[in-house]
Amino acid sequence: MTKIKVIIPAFNEADSIAHVINDIPTIVDEVIVVSNNSTDLTEINAKKAGATVLIETKMGYGNACLKGMSYISKQNEKPDIIVFLDGDFSDYPEELTKLVTPIIDDNIDFVIGARDKNLREPGSMTKPQVFGNWLATSLMRLFFNAKYTDLGPFRAIKYEKLLALNMEDKTYGWTVEMQLKGLRQKLKYTEIPVNYRNRIGVSKVSGTVKGAIFAGVKILGWIFKYSIKK
Repeated sequence: MTKIKVIIPAFNEADSIAHVINDIPTIVDEVIVVSNNSTDLTEINAKKAGATVLIETKMGYGNACLKGMSYISKQNEKPDIIVFLDGDFSDYPEELTKLVTPIIDDNIDFVIGARDKNLREPGSMTKPQVFGNWLATSLMRLFFNAKYTDLGPFRAIKYEKLLALNMEDKTYGWTVEMQLKGLRQKLKYTEIPVNYRNRIGVSKVSGTVKGAIFAGVKILGWIFKYSIKK
């Protein structure tokens, strides 16, 4: 039986987190919500919905993901697959089965939920987000012959392959770091088109000019760092 765990980084997602947890398929063994210094009811609502709740006081998306991985590393029985999912309810958690199927059935290492433009709710991605995704994936195609079309946060990866990536980014570069290191380690990867809707609440990244710029700098920094290493 395939063992699946979900890691959800969350910062002030009190209004959405229970919706996310409740829509996760029952094939998942454990849902881990990592509260990244939340000041609202995120932690309480996540616990009520049945999730394991961890607290990471160091701000940053990557820090929260690393906290979840550290928790799993201390468990006696390790999972086969880790799924990363945002806590804002913009993704459709029930589509998790679509992401893990290629890993289970076809021995794929890494699957990204690609936010297909035909499946996106109007306004769910800002113009800077759309452009940033296009630029980043175009550069990865140019430098590394990659076939990525998105940096979507909804993703599934074999646990052993995730550990081998030695993830280190603490903030917004987490997703692109995973994709670049996956290319370098020649992981078998694919993308699955997923639906995407307007998030509950305000984005901490695309919702602010500072967040959008910082995220863009981090993402491009990782790409150029790896292009130099080629």
